[in-house]
Amino acid sequence: MPRSALVLAAFFVLLLGGLSARAQPSAPVSERRLAAVRVEQAPRVDGVLDDDIWRRIPFTSDFLQKEPEQGKPSSLRTEVAFVYDAEALYVGARMASDKPEDIETVMTRRDESGSAERLIISLDTYRDRRTAYSFAVTAAGVRVDWYHPQDHEYVRDSSYSPVWEARTTQTPEGWVAELRIPFSQLRFNAAEEQVWGLNINRYIPRRNEDAFWVVVPRDVTGWASHFGELTGIRGVAPSRRIEVVPYLAGDLQAVSGANPRAGTPFESRRSYSGRAGLDAKIGLGPNLTLDATVNPDFGQVDADPAQVNLTVFENFFEERRPFFTEGGQLLNNSSGYGPVYFYSRRVGGAPRLSARADFVESPRASTIWGAAKLTGRLSSGLSLGALGAFTGDAFADTYDFASGTQDRVKLDSRTGFGVLRAQQELGPGGSVVGATLTTMYRHIGDGQGLTRQLAREAYSGGADFRLRLGTDYFISGYAGGSLVRGDPEAITRLQESSARYFQRPDQTYVGVNPEATSLSGYAVGAKVERVSGEHWLWNASANALSPGFELNDLGRLNTADDLDVNLGLTYRETNPGRLLRNWELGLSAASNWNYGLTRQSSYLELTGSATFPNFWAGEFRVTYLPRAFSDSLTRGGPLMQTGQGVDGEVILENSFNDTTRWNVSGGAWAYELGTRGGFVSASLTLQLHRRLRLGLEPSASLYTEGVQYVDTLAGGRAETFGKRYVFGAVQRREVALRLRANLFLSPDLSIEAYAEPFASSGSFSGFGELERAGGLTLRRYDSSSRLADGGLELVDGGTTLRLDDPDFNLRSFRSNVVLRWEWRPGSTLFLVWQQDRSRGSAQGNPLSPRFLGDSLTSPGGHTFALKLSWWFPAG
Repeated sequence: MPRSALVLAAFFVLLLGGLSARAQPSAPVSERRLAAVRVEQAPRVDGVLDDDIWRRIPFTSDFLQKEPEQGKPSSLRTEVAFVYDAEALYVGARMASDKPEDIETVMTRRDESGSAERLIISLDTYRDRRTAYSFAVTAAGVRVDWYHPQDHEYVRDSSYSPVWEARTTQTPEGWVAELRIPFSQLRFNAAEEQVWGLNINRYIPRRNEDAFWVVVPRDVTGWASHFGELTGIRGVAPSRRIEVVPYLAGDLQAVSGANPRAGTPFESRRSYSGRAGLDAKIGLGPNLTLDATVNPDFGQVDADPAQVNLTVFENFFEERRPFFTEGGQLLNNSSGYGPVYFYSRRVGGAPRLSARADFVESPRASTIWGAAKLTGRLSSGLSLGALGAFTGDAFADTYDFASGTQDRVKLDSRTGFGVLRAQQELGPGGSVVGATLTTMYRHIGDGQGLTRQLAREAYSGGADFRLRLGTDYFISGYAGGSLVRGDPEAITRLQESSARYFQRPDQTYVGVNPEATSLSGYAVGAKVERVSGEHWLWNASANALSPGFELNDLGRLNTADDLDVNLGLTYRETNPGRLLRNWELGLSAASNWNYGLTRQSSYLELTGSATFPNFWAGEFRVTYLPRAFSDSLTRGGPLMQTGQGVDGEVILENSFNDTTRWNVSGGAWAYELGTRGGFVSASLTLQLHRRLRLGLEPSASLYTEGVQYVDTLAGGRAETFGKRYVFGAVQRREVALRLRANLFLSPDLSIEAYAEPFASSGSFSGFGELERAGGLTLRRYDSSSRLADGGLELVDGGTTLRLDDPDFNLRSFRSNVVLRWEWRPGSTLFLVWQQDRSRGSAQGNPLSPRFLGDSLTSPGGHTFALKLSWWFPAG
């Protein structure tokens, strides 16, 4: 790490010592208490509450509304009690209703509550007044759980996936729920008596009512700090947790439509495969958990949505793989402010390089040989997260039709990854200080090949803090650095990448060093914000990423060489009025410069949102962007001015309490040089039966990008440093239709289908080249013509230019059908059918209704998979 970054990190740590004493507010602790009763014989978890213990102990029933009338008693009676034995905590609850037939009992998948009525138990087992586990059960018996990594009611980590039980029954008076939460699925400190934070929530959608045992006011940002207490749990020690989940899986692949392998050696390749693997969870002491996986399988995970990317920046997708989602918040800065040092999809993702040939068959993902993860929180308030993973070599099979030559090209080498995150809590107010370190080592070897274009080793990390000042304010900051080492070819590739473009000819503060074997940089930033208050909220931040800062071997970074300043101001009303239940208006502004102090972008943005008396909600955004100078539009060439313009967006959705859910959104924009367009999208979820749900998400866009980069050619004028930076106006049409169908046969057995026909086209015209460095306009060419061999011919005076035709017309269809059966707690059977079809040169307009049929008939493959896992709690 550079010395300057280390000095800044040390400064921030010293700053904490001065601020921590006055940064801790007095926590708003509730005086409510509820005692759990010890039992020798555990109640039967059947949702009936006919065990003798439930008749003998008192139930709490004093619940207050947060919605719709904050502070008033709940309109329906709710009774809850707790008992425990040596193994588990048991919850018994009775939810009264004046019309039991109106109770929402729609069935959903595990970890999804939909519009069903539900009961939620939240436990702050460390009694740290900042973190909590939540266990919810719907009136249909569906279990939902999540983790609150910070003192915020709506910041939830849904990757928390404990094994627990719940049953519900309908009664003439309402419904009844019974829960069993094993102590082995909770983390808590060893003590003779456990005193846990507690809150209980009953959500009644048909009344738009949210009732709590302890209400956190609408204008307050908080959660566990307001909890009451659950007492009386004695003689319970954190368990020695050992869980083993082996699996068996098999695939069968088939080809539909025109077979691209026809006439190649791949045609006869085996179409079936089998594999086995193991997941394990081991408790290390009372507070730490080791998760390990060998040859993990993620065949049941949904495919990423189709996209066409004409920018220079990488697309980043959501992590869906269970091993990486669970506990993932402990491997990253939980405040979300600062660099993303760890992007889990780097591990086992698609190879970073590509091969060129008439036919290329590349893997969609690298093979993960094994991975291990250590997570937990010590009694001192120190949270730890560590991850190590190893992936294997990745190859592409290529075939040349003219020569009949088959080859195997290496796209990536076996690689080791490491991540370490430590975060210390300071006092009871939500203040934390943390540090992150990541490392990557790629076993490239001494031979030549494509993998010599990749870094051999990479290190990154830094320190960060988030301090609470009083009850309403936070101040945050970070300082970090990065170091990448490799062969000169690989480091040159990083210097010339879209993240920095050191080769730009019209700047003097950085430059390409073709002999360099390392690249280093730093990042630093600070932010102050008001997060609670009756009306006014605000924030201000400043950030710097040096030109050599690099994270993309294990983290996530679009651009370095950035200086940013951001300001935001919000006025809100949280108390319901005659016309609106709540509303807010926000005004924000930001500017970005590179280290040469060239302003690359600025914006001024007005936002607003409101909830209406019927709980419908709407949002709008209007953004103005003035002219600036882009150092990336020419893809490594000189600066180019960007046009000023404005864009806006509106969203309207119905109440989240409704069984049928919908939302619509639309946007439009207009900028100088002919950039204009718009989009519309919508979603509709229909609950056709309490066990059957259908979803439709159509979207369409039509726009023209007035200045879209095409290519860089030699033979340019002195005004552009001897090169031609060729641009064109591209008319984009894009349409997609996401379809979902879910059949829930029971809370543990479901069939879920996802399908996405997608079409996108781009038609280029109006070709020209940048007139001068730093200019706004193009010098247009005399003519352009498409050639029969797929090329594009441009005429500029007496000069003829040739390049590849940039037009495209894509069709794709991706689908996933999964039967999921949790045949015993923690053990699951998956049956999967996946389709992946695409055509890169389809004919016709993608906005026409025919795009659906075109995508369905595109060539592609089918994969049929079976996966069976067993959960063995060994201790």
